[in-house]
Amino acid sequence: MTNLKSGKKRIIFTVTNDLTYDRRMMRICTTIATEGYDVTLVGRKLKSSQVFDSQYFKHKQFSLFFNKGKFFYLEYNVRLFFWLLFQGFDILAPVDLDTILPAYFAAILRGQKPCVFDAHELFTEVPEVIRRPKIRKIWLAVERFVVPKLTHCYTVSQSVADEFEQRYGIKFEVIRNLPNRQYPISNISNLKSNILLYQGNLNEGRGLETAVRAMQFVENAEFWVVGDGEMMPILRGLVAEFSLENKVKFWGFVKPDDLPKMTEQATIGLHISEDMGLSYRYSLGNKFLDYIQAGVPQICTQFIEYQRLNDEFEVAILIEKTDVDLLVSAINRLLNEVVLYEKMRANCLKAAVELCWEMEEKKVIEFYARI
Repeated sequence: MTNLKSGKKRIIFTVTNDLTYDRRMMRICTTIATEGYDVTLVGRKLKSSQVFDSQYFKHKQFSLFFNKGKFFYLEYNVRLFFWLLFQGFDILAPVDLDTILPAYFAAILRGQKPCVFDAHELFTEVPEVIRRPKIRKIWLAVERFVVPKLTHCYTVSQSVADEFEQRYGIKFEVIRNLPNRQYPISNISNLKSNILLYQGNLNEGRGLETAVRAMQFVENAEFWVVGDGEMMPILRGLVAEFSLENKVKFWGFVKPDDLPKMTEQATIGLHISEDMGLSYRYSLGNKFLDYIQAGVPQICTQFIEYQRLNDEFEVAILIEKTDVDLLVSAINRLLNEVVLYEKMRANCLKAAVELCWEMEEKKVIEFYARI
């Protein structure tokens, strides 16, 4: 049902997370809305959620009784399904598998409306799913039931797109999660101190324990941890155990609009995820791209998508695995080899012109225009 008052086509995007920190969806929704679509982003509201607002699109947040586990997914999916049944829309766009069922069935019941699948990751291959075989079996069943029936799909990296095509014979377009080109770009480095930066969720498999341990062997540098998550107590325990209170600083969550200001202060960015399955191996993480946009050379695990970009732009030192000795060696190399560091910094600034949302959003506009 097209929005009759405005004549705009209405698109509803659905996620399960707190909207405040979902920069990918903020970018996509803003781009689509400024193209003339009537856009609504649906997510959930937690007690810790900050006020969410956008001048470009509408939003809906569910406050739930259950906020984790199978009862969370059940409650959210049921409520989302019945809410969607009573909305006017032209296109539904569920993000990842955890909202795909209610969107798929609502699209059918409301007149076979288009259902677009936006896969942020290989959901069935994330570590928390892989180590729970019964849960993984359920999500694989959902994937196998719905995905082959869809004709409009896109994802965040070529590796993930290739995996989906191999599984189901369906072409996924690639729309990378590139940052907006909002950093002050300069060819002059004015760094006053050495700051190693990690930004993002503090989850298992992100190499954070390795980074903290490595700080025992790195001189004249601080490690800034920007974000929060399940690993925070463990990391704080390691800092206390190795007496690193003067070397490691925890900033907690930082608003997306404030994050670039912190990123551009860094000397080196860290993105050293462990190999915990296909989801990590095929990833193209936000932080890798954010560091480039800020002109910050980085140390990154040698996964396929990072290797591809580094072969083209040379913006990082890639390490074979998440290991203290390898990380310390790479850190000291970037801190001590001035010529190498400045070359990588200059390469970041050049790459930033191409690897930005202002270039990538053209694909989003063309994708939805074809539906």
